Amino acid sequence: MSDKYKATWISHSSLNDFLTCPRLYYYRHVYKDPRTGNKITLMEPPLALGGLIHDIVEALSYVPTEERLNVPIIKQFEQEWKKVSGKKGGFKNKKQEDEYFERGKRMLQRILDNPGPLLKKAVKIPEELPQYWLSQEDEIILCGKVDWLEYVKEDDSVHIIDFKTSKREESENSLQLPIYHLLVTNTQKRKVSGASYWYLDFEDKPKQMPLPNLKEAEKKVYAEAKRIKLARQIERFKCPNGEFCQYCYPMEQIAKGKGELVGQSQYRQDIYILDSKENFSAKFSDTQSSEKQSDQTPF
Repeated sequence: MSDKYKATWISHSSLNDFLTCPRLYYYRHVYKDPRTGNKITLMEPPLALGGLIHDIVEALSYVPTEERLNVPIIKQFEQEWKKVSGKKGGFKNKKQEDEYFERGKRMLQRILDNPGPLLKKAVKIPEELPQYWLSQEDEIILCGKVDWLEYVKEDDSVHIIDFKTSKREESENSLQLPIYHLLVTNTQKRKVSGASYWYLDFEDKPKQMPLPNLKEAEKKVYAEAKRIKLARQIERFKCPNGEFCQYCYPMEQIAKGKGELVGQSQYRQDIYILDSKENFSAKFSDTQSSEKQSDQTPF
């Protein structure tokens, strides 16, 4: 019998981190602060905003369909914002915080103005963290949370909806939908009939995407999962981007004690920020990494 505690757990966020930079994967999913015994994460404004929006939207899926539009989600957002205000959200100043605050309210107003999927029944996967054995032989578990499963009455199926809070569209090569298709198919009984991204920052309705082929999805995800397992076994997480990699360099600074501890996540990760005076981002030619993390659930 395979042991879940000895297995390699793979999620979209952890796999994406590994593909982006194996060293980033190491710092976010393997490394533990010797002082606390906890994993570490870097808080940045896009991550703070994305996490808060996703929490509010997820809570709506538990509300009866006919009552969802009565939930004061913008007021909830304003109250919950205290959890990420100031340093806790990685904001450099009040002006930056206000910009993200207003942006979040606009996203939620877009949902209220175009409720679409919210007016239909939603299916909930019973497990708090949906998971299944991608390979018992290799002891690999695929896990992750899906934002929304819309129930399609016509054929008793489900439609995957992922709420996006970033300013950029998901890459065509992203393994997010393949992973979600595999997860939903293997953790609940209904077939998956479609999948969409809802870009809350600039789209009034979900954008339907081609549904990935299950066999091809499993092949791709399994291949990358085995690479991660091997890296963990031989403890090799080499950065391919040089000394000042925009992805792993900030995490390395935290590991060296240059970060400021501002809280702890629901996954018992120590949450850090980096001193804005150091201006670490100035070392990078591209700041895309912070936006890429905004819609990821940390595992």
